[in-house]
Amino acid sequence: EVQVVESGGGLVQPGGSLRLSCRASGFTFANSVITWARQAQGNGLKWVSTINSNSNTDYTDSVKGRFTISRDNAKNTVYLQMNSLKPEDSAVYYCIIGPRVAIVTMAPRGQGTQVTVST
Repeated sequence: EVQVVESGGGLVQPGGSLRLSCRASGFTFANSVITWARQAQGNGLKWVSTINSNSNTDYTDSVKGRFTISRDNAKNTVYLQMNSLKPEDSAVYYCIIGPRVAIVTMAPRGQGTQVTVST
């Protein structure tokens, strides 16, 4: 059974940092593409970043230079380091097993972790 658990969300002031973690199991993690997506209140799920098995990365334009995705295959974990956070980054962040297009499929994902950027 595939299991995905996100953690690391919280309340942070504008300009602050958070590191999200996505721990997964039940499949060959090292061979997998992993995607982070987010859903702000009242909006749909939107792509944030993707990392493939070679640790090649991609980011949506609004987070380039501020967010960094990485993976530790020994720990079956993908991270999303978020710096210089803005109020518009507030959302529930989901870790999805698959490439960017997996966002609109039934690909495995966790319950999400809430990120709130506010004074």
